Order: sequence, then structure tokens, then C-alpha cells
Amino acid sequence: MARILYRIGRWCAEHAKSVIALWLAVLVLVGGAAASFGTPMTSKFSLPDSEFQSVLDKLGAEIPEFRGGFGTVVFESETGAFTASQKTAIEKTVASWKNVDHVTAVTDPFAAQQQLDESRTELDAAEKKLTDGQKDLETGRAKLDKAGAQVAQGEGLIKLVAQKDPNDPTLPALRKQVADGKAQLAEGEKEWEAGKADLEAGWQRYNVGKAQIDSLGGMHFVTSDGRYALTQIQFDDDVNSVPYEARSQIPERAGDLAAAGVKANYSSEIVQEISLVGPGEIIGLTIALIVLVAMLGTLIAAGLPLVGAIMGVGVGLAGAVAASHFFDMHQMTPTLALMLGLAVGIDYALFIVNRHRSMYLHGTPLRESIGRAVGTSGSAVTFAGMTVVIALAALVLSGIPILAQMGLVAAGTVAVAVLVAVTLTPALLSLVGTRVASRRLWRANGYSTPADDSTRVIPGDEHEEEHGGWYVRLTTGHPWLTILAVVSAVVVLALPALSIRLGLPDGSSEPKGSSAYTTYHIIDEHFGKGMNGPVLAVATMDSAQPTAQQAQDAAAELAIALADSAGVDGAAVAGVSDDHKTIALQVIPQSGPADEATLDTVHNLQDSAAHLGEITGTTVGFTGQTVANIEISEKLSAALPGYLLTVVGLSLVILLMVFRSLVVPLVATAGFLLSVAAAFGVTVAVYQWGWLSDLFGVSTPGPILSFMPIILIGVLFGLAMDYQMFLVTGMREAWAHGEDAQRAVKSGFLHGAKVVTAAAIIMASVFGGFVFSHLAMIRPIGLGLAVGVIVDAWLVRMTLTPAIMQLLGERAWTLPRWLDRLIPNVDVEGASLEGHTGPTPGRPTATQPAGA
Repeated sequence: MARILYRIGRWCAEHAKSVIALWLAVLVLVGGAAASFGTPMTSKFSLPDSEFQSVLDKLGAEIPEFRGGFGTVVFESETGAFTASQKTAIEKTVASWKNVDHVTAVTDPFAAQQQLDESRTELDAAEKKLTDGQKDLETGRAKLDKAGAQVAQGEGLIKLVAQKDPNDPTLPALRKQVADGKAQLAEGEKEWEAGKADLEAGWQRYNVGKAQIDSLGGMHFVTSDGRYALTQIQFDDDVNSVPYEARSQIPERAGDLAAAGVKANYSSEIVQEISLVGPGEIIGLTIALIVLVAMLGTLIAAGLPLVGAIMGVGVGLAGAVAASHFFDMHQMTPTLALMLGLAVGIDYALFIVNRHRSMYLHGTPLRESIGRAVGTSGSAVTFAGMTVVIALAALVLSGIPILAQMGLVAAGTVAVAVLVAVTLTPALLSLVGTRVASRRLWRANGYSTPADDSTRVIPGDEHEEEHGGWYVRLTTGHPWLTILAVVSAVVVLALPALSIRLGLPDGSSEPKGSSAYTTYHIIDEHFGKGMNGPVLAVATMDSAQPTAQQAQDAAAELAIALADSAGVDGAAVAGVSDDHKTIALQVIPQSGPADEATLDTVHNLQDSAAHLGEITGTTVGFTGQTVANIEISEKLSAALPGYLLTVVGLSLVILLMVFRSLVVPLVATAGFLLSVAAAFGVTVAVYQWGWLSDLFGVSTPGPILSFMPIILIGVLFGLAMDYQMFLVTGMREAWAHGEDAQRAVKSGFLHGAKVVTAAAIIMASVFGGFVFSHLAMIRPIGLGLAVGVIVDAWLVRMTLTPAIMQLLGERAWTLPRWLDRLIPNVDVEGASLEGHTGPTPGRPTATQPAGA
């Protein structure tokens, strides 16, 4: 491997202009292909084979207007209760929203509240009427009973008279009078029974109506004080798939509200715009540039890693866009590729540039130095890149299409970054020549004229400048103490991870003072927690051809049964399909969408679906954003162990090939797991527990973004293996070139500490910029990656690893002979270059100028 890369690096240095021209041509060609064959990116999100998706698809086919998601707007009167003019302004605005693209329906809050109030008023009136009817029925019963008693008395009188005188002339009249009374009594009984039946039917209808009203729970659209009103805007697709250009029309068309003294507050579904770069990310990249300049000393040298990284990202992403001719690319897919492509692109080029500059400053000729840098550091870069590609490509195991797509595109971009590092970087180094280091640095290495050996005079006691020598001596001086301190510190940082809870962000996680945050908390306080995340129940009638009445009865029964379920505040019928077979109901939980209690509520509803279907003659399923969030989080949690095992297992094979050791790959992997645990722990403490919430702008502590663990593992594993390669390959190189194992630990550390420190600062700065991102969902990922990089680079790789390697000594590089014969020798330390490329020019003495 080292010889091959040496030849590639040297050839690229000798044909620098041709290589640069070739890469520019590739960029133009791939860019042209992207422009010609690329298709517009989609914002549509789906999860095949998921319950919520199948229920949603069925609902969309049967009742198209409910296919999409919805956003919420809360109107707030700035003068107290809404005035007539304010209501008119709101009604006009609501009417204008109905004409916005992708909007299928908008609730008029005042009309909806009036309908609710009228229903309750009508129910109260019906109760009074029925109560009065009950009293009338009881009065009628009493009259009938009295009439019956009178008839009985008449019959008794007839009997008494007949006994005294059967021929009494009054008997015919008495008998007629009693017969007429009986007839009237029978008619009265008949009427009373009919009235009783009507009253019982009326009470039955009343009870059903009351149960339906009660099933609404505390649902309302206008608060009792008349100051707040809530409207829901229904879209024709899920909110993530509705273009921001369409959603932005909603606040734009509400301009007249302010003049009327009404403030409109919009939920995150309406106002959130997904963009790749914000102010925080720009600050992070600026810090990265400053670190590069500080390390390399010149803008030209600092620009080399950036140019290479930008070229790699440009070619990689343009290629992905061109390939979108054959598949639909999600608009978030480039995010990971951009983030990681820049990160590893800078790292890889920096490692090669630093190696070349060190040899060049110590007398190695330009092209020889470039070739050796690519042959040695380039080998580490190549295998580090392989581990990153494996980690990213393995995202297909998540079962989430968008994650798989993001992983594959990012893997391709990283592969291009490796190719750029070992080809374009040596060409640029050749073109830059002596400007790779400042004049001050050339003078510090004894050159009056940069790279002119004839002008170089070096003191006889010259030794290579140490970067971190004191630190490696400190960590290896008492290795057991170092190991105990590092492991203890990481365990403390990782402890909060034991209580990690995954979910997707809601309006409560948005920045304080934002429209989305304000809307969420107004709804929470004045309309009920569950109104921020309702669940959609979808029922299909078992009957082949149900009537409208059957569907109406089933819908009413379902609403009542759902409202009685544990954790549910209320349920309302939202719609019925034209063929009366499909019923949609909105279920309002008692808790917010990110609350743990909502998870139990949704699971309880899903578990009771079969029972609900039995009592109503339907088949019931559940969907909606809240259900989708829960199902996605659970699917990602289930995929995480398998993903981690796959990444670690395949990477152990690569590390075994690189280091030809059983112990070193295990140490590297264990260190990575410590870094991941610490990253998870700090993220949970800040975003779930709320520690240092003001510092990090955490509005409301809640569950951790469900995508975070799997993305963090993939990205951090790649960077951790970078740092492992950059440091430990130096140790193996020193050992392979004759140093004893313990001395090689110090030599390798001194060789790589400066570049690892710079790379870690750069990455921590870039990721730290995401901590203050304009997108709340990105923030925990940024913090987790920043903490992971810091812990991995400084605690694990630069502190723990040297201490363990010091303890292991020669045992660190042992490998069973049978395994040694099986594993190909990739020569990442460049041992094969000795004698193959010719001796490196020796260092001159104080009395012997270089080149003399």
C-alpha cells in the first residue's frame, strides 16, 4: 500500500498542473451532469412497512382531504376579548389561507366554537324538554291512575246496585258511563305508552348526544375569556413534504391582522425552514480556518486542506445530484455529506500536508517529501476513509430510507475526499512549493533561503521540535493512574445516558420567544397539552356496504370509546368517506407530544384497537405525527445495536490489517465506545435533564432526537478512527523502524499530536457551531459530536491510549503467526519505502552546510 501510494503521490507532484486540470475537468463534467440530469430534491418523508404509514396511505386514498398533516395558528387579541372588527379580520385571513397552494382546509375558530356552543346549548334545551316531558308523563300517569280508580269505583257501584235491585232503572246509565270511562282509559293508556316510548327514545338520543359532547373533553377553539382563538390548517401532504414557499404564504397573507390589534402565532410546522447553513455553522467554519492558519503559519498552507475539502464535497455532491435522475433525493440528504465531507476532507489533507512539511523542512527534496507523505500518511488516510465509508454505508441497516440515502451519499463523498487527498493534495503541494511554510519557519530550521540546502546551517544538537512532549511523559509516567482518571471521568460524563429517551422535537424545543415556541405554550396553557399533538384514529367498517346511519352510529360509538381510553382527554369525528366505509377521528391526549405519558397513551390505544373494532364493527388503526414520531423512534432504537455491531465488526477487520495486532484494534474500539457514551451522557444532561439550559439555549428539556444516536455513532466512529490512525500509525511506524515499543509510543505521539490537536479543534469548532443552529433538531447532534470529538481526541486517543500502549509494551504489536500469514501486509507505516526510494538526505552539522 505504501509503495503504491508513494508512486501516486510522486507522480501527482511531478504532473501537478495536469492533475489539477483533471480534477477541475471532473468537477465541471460532474457539475454539468448534475445540471443536466439531476432532478429537483423532494421534501417527502415516508417509512415503508410502518403501521402509521399504511394507515395514513389508506386514509389518504379514502378521504383525500385528510391525507396530509396540519399546522396550527393561535390568534391573540392585544386588547382583551376579540372585538367584532378583530373577528372580521381573522375571518378574512382564514378565507385567504384556503387559497394557498397545498392547503385543503382551514378551521374558522369562531364558527367551530359557535357550533360547539350551540351543540351544548341544544343539548341543555333537549334535557329541559325531556325533563318537562318526564314530568308531564308522570302527571299523565297519575291522571290515568285516578281515572282507573274512578272506573273501578263505578264498577263497584254497579255491582252493589245490582245486588240490591237488579232492575234498578239507574243501572243502564251507570253501565254506559263506566263503559265510556273504560274506553277513554284504554285510549289514555295507549297514548301514555306512546308518550313513554317517545320519551325513552328521546332520553336515549340525549344520552348518545351527551356522550358525544362529553367525548370532546375540554376541546375548544376560543378561550372562555375570548382572548385566544385556535385554527388548524390542513395540508394535502405531510408537513415535511409541503414546500416552505407554500407554508410561508400563510404568515405573509396575515398582514392585516396587526392593524386590527391581533397577533398571529404559528406552529413549527408552518414557520420552520430547513436550510443547511446558518450563522452558528459559519462561525464554526471561521474558527476552523483560524486554527488552520495558526497551525500551518500561512494562509496558503491553511487554504490547501480547505481547497481539497471543497473539491471533494463539490464532486461528491454533484455526482449524487446527477444520480438523482434514477431516484428521488431528499432535500436533507446532502446535510450529512456536506458536514462530514468537509470534516474528513480537511483532516485528511491536513495530515498529509503536515507530514510533507515536516520532512521538507528537514531536508527531504520536494517531490520525494510529497511522495513519502502520501505513502505513509496517505496510507493512514486511506484506511481511515475506509472505516468512515463502512460506518456510513451501514446506515442502510437502520431501515429508514432517508437515513440510508444520507449514509450512501455521504459515504461516496468521503470516498472522493480520500481520492482528492492522495492525488490533488500532492499536486497542490508541488505547485505551492516552499510557500507551504512561512519564512520564519524556514529560518527556524536553519535555512537562509527556503529549501536551499546550500544555505542551511543547523546546530549539532538539533532535535525535532516537540509538540506535547511534556504531556505524553505525564500520561505514560503513571499509566495506571492515567487510565483510572480517564475512565472515571468518562463514566461520570456517560452516566446520564442511562436514562436516554428518544423522540422527535416539537414546538417546545424551539428558541424562547420564537413564534413556534410561543404557539406551543399558548396551546399548552389555554387549549390543553394534547392539542399540540393529536392522534388520528382511522376506522374501516366491516360491512361491505354500510349506510350513512350505520357509519354515523359507529363513529359516535368510537368517539365515546376512545374518549374513555386511558390518557385521552377527548375524541371527535373528523370525517367520513363518501362510501361510508372509512371514518376518521381526532383523538386528543391528556399530555403533550413529547411527554412520556403520551407514549403510554399511544401504546394503550394501539393495544385496544382490536377491542374497539369488535364493539363497533370496524377495523381501527392509528396515525398522525405523534404516532409517526413514536414509531420512528422505536424503529431506530431497535436498529441501533445491529448497526453498532456491524460497524465495529467490519472496522475491527480493517484495524487488524492496519496495525497487525489483536490488542490495538480492541483498544481503539473500546475507546470509541467510551467516547460515544460520554457524548450521549452530556447530550442527555443538557437537552433531556435541562442542565446548563440557559447557556445552550434549551427552551424546554425533552427527549433526544431519535436520529441522533445512529448519526452520532456513524460520524464519530469515522473521526475516532482518523485520530487513532494519525496517532497510533506513528507509534507503529517508529516501532517498525527499530525503536522499542515504549519509546515508540512517545515518538508516535510527538509525530501526530499537533495535527490531531488541530484536527480536533477544527471539528469541535465546526460541530460546536451546530449547537447554536437555527434548527433546534440539529443542536443536540452538534453538541454530541463536539463533546465526542473532544473526549475522543484528548481523553481517549491522546491520554488513555498512550498509557495503555505504555503498559502493553511489545505485547501491543503481537499477532499469532497463523493470523499473521492470513492478513495481507498493507504497510501503513511505510517500512517498504526504506531503501526503495533512496535514502533521505542526512542532516548537516553545525560546521557543515547542507549540500556541502
